[in-house]
Parts: sequence; structure tokens; C-alpha cells
Amino acid sequence: MIQFGIKDMIDILLVAFMLYYMYKLMKRSSAVNIFSGIIVFLIVWIIFSQIFNLKLMGTMLNYVVNIGALALVVLFQEEIRRFLSSIGTSGRKHVLLDFLHIRKQDKKTTHEDIMPIILACINMSRQRTGALIVIQRNEALTEYINSGDVIDANISQRLIENIFFKNSPLHDGAMIVRNKRIAAAGCILPVSHNVDIPRSFGLRHRSALGIAEKSDALAIVVSEETGAISVANEGVLYSDVSTDKLEVMLSQV
Repeated sequence: MIQFGIKDMIDILLVAFMLYYMYKLMKRSSAVNIFSGIIVFLIVWIIFSQIFNLKLMGTMLNYVVNIGALALVVLFQEEIRRFLSSIGTSGRKHVLLDFLHIRKQDKKTTHEDIMPIILACINMSRQRTGALIVIQRNEALTEYINSGDVIDANISQRLIENIFFKNSPLHDGAMIVRNKRIAAAGCILPVSHNVDIPRSFGLRHRSALGIAEKSDALAIVVSEETGAISVANEGVLYSDVSTDKLEVMLSQV
């Protein structure tokens, strides 16, 4: 007779929590499909080797699992780095509370903090001025800030529009906001290789999605061709975002 106690329940909950947290981190990149495939393989492995007790098939799958463990470290090295970084970051110390959605925000974003960004995006959208604005959250973007020109200025609608003015030397790069200040402009971001990105989207959109895949940052794109506003968040690119939706997303940063 199989006995199921509190210890077994805690064991299952811990495994479920770990898998879900890893899935959330990998959701920002195309690795989520590979991760899902690995979960399916592990379920099949448990069924054959543990439940049905098929020795030959179980032995073969055991070898695959042992060899595959090393391959997974190489395959998911970027995701593992992000996982360890998120745990070690001061804003991610309370991982369980964050998972349960009961953790309080340390610094609440106010209406005055986001309005200069929103108004600048509205004006640039009307004038069809291309722009790429990245807002840092918990994960540091130091390497990307150092790739551009350090500004360290208060967030201002006029300053944002001047940075992305077509004749400005900084308009082609990304502007990064850190701790409610404009940290740098003209920054170089990683480019996403997601095949689901529409071909009509250019380098700005791919860079926005790239930084959203590599970190927990939120990126805003104003299209130079159409004036449409897009937002990349948690590895997902949202196109044709309305002003109201943009305000809601920024208020959650």
C-alpha cells in the first residue's frame, strides 16, 4: 500500500514551484519550447523506468538522462546565469513571496514618473520619430549602459524627444532609464532571433525583444515607419499598444 504524507506533499510542491519559476524565467526566450520538450521526456522516462519498470528501455533512458545533463548546462547556460542572477539580486531575495504574488514593491512608480515618457512617446508617434526606450527593473543593465553615452539626468519629455530627434547622434541607439533617471543613450542592445517576429518589424523591435529576453527590463519602441508604439515585456512583444495600455504597463515597472 502506497503511503502519502505531508512530507511527500511538500516534496511535490517544491518541485512544482521550482519548475514553474524556471518556466517563468525561460518564457522570455525561445528556450521555453526546449524546456517543455525536456519536461515531456522526463515524464516518459519516469513512466517507463519507475511505473512500468521496463529494464531495457529504462536503462537506455537513464544513459540519455546522464549524458543530457551535461548538454543541458551548455544549452541553457544563459538561462542558468539569469536564474542565479535573479536569486542573488537584492530585489529577488524573497523568491517564494514573489512567486506567491504577495511581495510588496519597494518603490512604487508614480504618475509623475511615467508621464514624461508617455507624452514623449505620443509626440514621437505623431511625428513618426523612431525611438527605443528601456526601463531597468531588478536585473542590472550595466553592460548595456556602458555601451552608450552616460547622461544621468532627470526624466524629461523634452530631453527624450531631443535624444531621438532624427539629426541627433544618439537617436539610433537605445535610451536606458535606471532608478527613475535617464542613465544613458545610444546604447547597443542584444538582438532577438525569435522567428515569430513579423518581417515588417525592424532592428529596434528586435533589440527591444532581445533585451526583454535577456533581462526583466521593459522596452518601448516607437516605429519610424508607422508611428505605432510597441512594448517588449517578459520575452513578449506587444504591438500597436494604446496610450492607456502603455500607462498601465509603465505603472507596473
